[in-house]
Amino acid sequence: MKDEPGVGLSRLKSPNWYLPILMLVLLIGNPLVLDSTTYIQVSILVLWYACLTASWNFVGGFAGVLPLGHAAFAGIGAYTSTLLFMNWGITPWIGMLVGGVLAVLAALVIGIPTFKLHGAYYALSSIAVVEIIRIITENTQSIFGIQVNGTQGLLVPLKGHAPLYFQFGEKIYFYYIILAILILIVTIAYKINNSKLGYYLVAGGEDQEAAESLGINVTRCKLIALSLSAFFTAIAGTFYAQLVLYIFPQGIMALNLSFEIAFIAIIGGRGTLLGPVIGAMILVPIGEISRIYLSGSRFLGIHLMMYGAIIVVAMLYKPQGMMGSFEKWYWMLVDKLGGKSPNAG
Repeated sequence: MKDEPGVGLSRLKSPNWYLPILMLVLLIGNPLVLDSTTYIQVSILVLWYACLTASWNFVGGFAGVLPLGHAAFAGIGAYTSTLLFMNWGITPWIGMLVGGVLAVLAALVIGIPTFKLHGAYYALSSIAVVEIIRIITENTQSIFGIQVNGTQGLLVPLKGHAPLYFQFGEKIYFYYIILAILILIVTIAYKINNSKLGYYLVAGGEDQEAAESLGINVTRCKLIALSLSAFFTAIAGTFYAQLVLYIFPQGIMALNLSFEIAFIAIIGGRGTLLGPVIGAMILVPIGEISRIYLSGSRFLGIHLMMYGAIIVVAMLYKPQGMMGSFEKWYWMLVDKLGGKSPNAG
């Protein structure tokens, strides 16, 4: 049934409609009001981590397992697009899709045997996999004549302002690209969360044996979630390579990146739609700004101390993540502005 003329516009007077639109407008307008390249760079990193954590949430949140090796997928994406560009001149726009497909294949190879493991054993196996991939990359100078450069890493050839080659003269372009990727990931997460696959993942995550007794192929569902997760993590890996124009194993495949992704998602709200994004918006600015302004010789590593302190406090007082509190505050605001919350009668 179609709305009557004017009904659609009248909905915009409700805070249930205009508040989400206002938040989207703020996200789009954010780099236009920031006059510092430093803050634009921090905003880009916030969105980049939000992409990584939202991707991790497909399998780490909805499927209820604890993967701690997602840096491997980011590394596959970054190295694939960079090597294709360096050796054959293939634009990173195509390279990022190739990297995504290779990450999916790697995810299937890793996931088929490891999803038979439960609890901490799966988490430990994912750590082992990312370390194996990083160590192999660090100790490989070339493969089939293609220079990988081991620990030295790879420099992405400079092309100046060349949108065709995913290179831009101003950071603002990167901001809008990573924002678009994040919106795409959250939209897919929303679709999955409200689909049969989403219900099957939750059921399999809570009690795999019970779900399988009802005819749900839990392993297949988890493999789909892991494939989606790996694909978008690899896409984010290519984005990072084009942003900083330099990649090396200890940077893009490091175990601490895998831990950061998981911690941010857990603190934000593991298994919720926007929890991982909220976690990135809280933790990444604190970490980056303190690192930039306080990490002198006297305060070296203070951003890591602040990061750890926040994690400890969050685990003590908000073990389910910050998303629950944000939801509560959001709907209180909607009520106050005259809107209708889900709990309203």
